[in-house]
Amino acid sequence: MDISIEHSLNLLNHGKISLQGEFVWGSNYTFLVKLELQDESAAGVYKPMRGERPLWDFPPTSLAKREVAAFLVSEALGWRFVPPTVLRKNGPLGPGSLQLYVEHDPEYHYFNFTHADLERLKPVAIFDMLINNADRKGSHILRDTTSKLWLIDHGVCFHVEEKLRTVIWDFVGQPFPDILCSDLARFSQVISSQDTDSNFMDQIRQYLSAGEIKALKRRAERLVQSGQFPSPDPHRRPFPWPQL
Repeated sequence: MDISIEHSLNLLNHGKISLQGEFVWGSNYTFLVKLELQDESAAGVYKPMRGERPLWDFPPTSLAKREVAAFLVSEALGWRFVPPTVLRKNGPLGPGSLQLYVEHDPEYHYFNFTHADLERLKPVAIFDMLINNADRKGSHILRDTTSKLWLIDHGVCFHVEEKLRTVIWDFVGQPFPDILCSDLARFSQVISSQDTDSNFMDQIRQYLSAGEIKALKRRAERLVQSGQFPSPDPHRRPFPWPQL
């Protein structure tokens, strides 16, 4: 992606959306779209709420909002892993999440990453613990044409109950890098703040329930206190299915 976050969000929020095709391998309806605004254009990924498959443990038509919440948390941490994502109320098939498409090689993923790229996944693993990601598949980690890593598909995150399911268990027992600890501590302070003028808190309340925000706060505090990568919970399934 070669345009700024601000320009990307403007394009996502206000650009004309034209359906180009459908991604057919996911559980929910997902479309490739073309975004156009004045002299700018880009590809996007559109997930209409009406195309979400009902889940027994997540509120109906809430997955699109969780996609946006994951972007907001990524930005608040300063890690910028999640492509710019917004909630568009006037999509071609109704309200839904709209995310900037990342050009990448779909054949290059977690299960064939180089050792160097695997080592870059420490903040990814922490991010998934923080947002309680129930579905971090190997193909949900993209490397773009500049070798930057991006994370996609966050519709089943932020549950109040422990739901972490991920393929990334490479760092069990290792301490968090100091810089990531600092970022987590700063984020924990932001989400614990009573400042009603906090831009992040004002935004996140639009997409998560009060209970989900409290659970996010607790997870942030727990990660700061622990300071190391945990082992998988032996009493529940720690991997997504399928893993790719």
